[in-house]
Amino acid sequence: MGDTHRIRFEPVELEIEVDENETILDAAFRQGVSLMHGCREGQCSACKSFLLDGDIQMDRYSTFALADYESEEGYVLLCKSHAYSDCEIELINFDEDELRNAVPLQQLRTRIVALTDLTHDIVSLEVELIEPAAYTFKPGQYSDVMIPGTEEHRSFSMATTPTDSGRLQFIIKRYPGGRFSGLLAGELAVGDELRLRGPYGSFTVKKDSERDIVCIGGGAGMAPILSLLRHLVEIGSARPVHYYYGARTAADLFYLPELARLGDQLTDFTFVPALSEDTTADWAEMGVADGDFGFVTDVVDRREPDLTESEIYLCGPPPMVDAAMRMLDGKGVARERIHFDKFTTTIPQT
Repeated sequence: MGDTHRIRFEPVELEIEVDENETILDAAFRQGVSLMHGCREGQCSACKSFLLDGDIQMDRYSTFALADYESEEGYVLLCKSHAYSDCEIELINFDEDELRNAVPLQQLRTRIVALTDLTHDIVSLEVELIEPAAYTFKPGQYSDVMIPGTEEHRSFSMATTPTDSGRLQFIIKRYPGGRFSGLLAGELAVGDELRLRGPYGSFTVKKDSERDIVCIGGGAGMAPILSLLRHLVEIGSARPVHYYYGARTAADLFYLPELARLGDQLTDFTFVPALSEDTTADWAEMGVADGDFGFVTDVVDRREPDLTESEIYLCGPPPMVDAAMRMLDGKGVARERIHFDKFTTTIPQT
């Protein structure tokens, strides 16, 4: 352990303690303070803030997230920042309600109870808790899953809701040579133990909002959206929900009956799968009421002329999230109404 210092955040007047050996973002998580964050790897700039006073040194990060001139001016990435004195930091992006109502980090021991192929490259991983008996999190959040035998981790969103917190589901895309996902091709099995840490993320339903919800997802990015949909059913929400899901071909679609069942229990639900490499799909044969063709962001652009009053939830491959952000910027959607967790498969650093 290193020396401990006080961090004061402006303009919200919150204070935390941070050890020199931990990042400021991790220290906040540990103390139940939910600072704005995304990848937690110095790649996305979601946690970019301004150092008003104090001594901070940063671990390596991508200059795409923080340009050299920004660092020289005093901007820092909290996920890579270590404090070596008491500091005062101005938060650039924050949700004050989320800041003060975060869920503290938990360390979990779990056991695999099911591994199910959903498509040729997407797997459902289900675990039950060994210790503690329950996991406190918010629908839409994610966990770090530790790679067995190492201190490395990969981050995956829960598809389940806290009402069944003793059993968790993750939807994971297998990548050739993936440090964790590659283990799902036969090395991990039912009965094996996994360690988890979490929860993380701000991909959560805002309780005080009555706005329409528009979800845009692709691939394994269905997981947190599925958690949100299940949660909305549980609480009897009457908010309209439009869910656009991008895939290459009809063979890459899954959970269609589950989505139809959830839709039947919501007041106003529309599900539109979009296929980018297949224009021959028979939607009726698949039991889909409405489908489209093309990249999912293009489909949303055509079908949703005005999104300025909607809450937007994005989860999918980084190129999809980037394309969606450009499309939403073009439509004039305010950034505070766009919620996403952007995961990467590799961590390039400069």
